[in-house]
Amino acid sequence: MLYNKAKQKIISTEEIMATGFLSQARGLMFRRKQNLIIILPQEQKVSLHMFFVFYPIDVLILDEQKKIVEIKRNFRPFTFWTSPQKGKYVVELALPRAYDSTYNSAYNIGDTLEFRGILQKH
Repeated sequence: MLYNKAKQKIISTEEIMATGFLSQARGLMFRRKQNLIIILPQEQKVSLHMFFVFYPIDVLILDEQKKIVEIKRNFRPFTFWTSPQKGKYVVELALPRAYDSTYNSAYNIGDTLEFRGILQKH
């Protein structure tokens, strides 16, 4: 579960964690809609592409303290993006609980997230 400590909101209830090089390189390519957490070995700029991902996602870049330092909303299929900020964690949200009933975003830059009971590792 991804929990936003700043807003006391659940962002996601199911996600997988990519810790190995191959699972990180694959990301969400050829997968059904799901949420993915990538743990990088050190903070770095992140370059992503959406080849063979057929649905838009939101991407959150987190620093070592799991604070959101960059957000790419509505990252579209077959496009590229490089984060201007460095991050230790990359959260790819295909199924976010992105808005509450008043359409306020469930996450913003500066919010701190918490990982609770990650579903599975790949």
